[in-house]
Amino acid sequence: MNNIYGTLNELLVKLFNDILQIEEDALKIDEFSNLSITEIHVLEAIGPEKARNMSSVARDLDITIGTLTIAINNLVRKAYVDRVRCDKDRRIVLISLSDKGKKVYRHHEKFHEEMINTTISRLSDEEMKVLISALGNINSYFKEKYNHKKQYK
Repeated sequence: MNNIYGTLNELLVKLFNDILQIEEDALKIDEFSNLSITEIHVLEAIGPEKARNMSSVARDLDITIGTLTIAINNLVRKAYVDRVRCDKDRRIVLISLSDKGKKVYRHHEKFHEEMINTTISRLSDEEMKVLISALGNINSYFKEKYNHKKQYK
């Protein structure tokens, strides 16, 4: 049984690190080389649709508005994000992707599609069902554990 735990631990850690590295490498093309993976994930959270308020994006990323403000300041400076105050309530700051930001978003989305397509192309239908079930269980466990710890901070 110890061998199973060791193997699973090694696989999960390696998979997590590999995905991050592959994602960073895939996005480090000249055009987007000035972006960190964290900034790309902020762009992903904003999304290509309508402008969003800072609070909802911070909540989606599970970060403080202060932390998001730092990232947004950098992304505005780099011309990936547009920031405006709401006309009806000047306290509300709305953020949206610029054309340049939408281009990064599409590139990142394509990366994820290719990663998933490559992964599932090697699996049978039964293996896909097992993988989805197992990953769902792992995801639920981490969410429960993480949310439990957040409640006691």
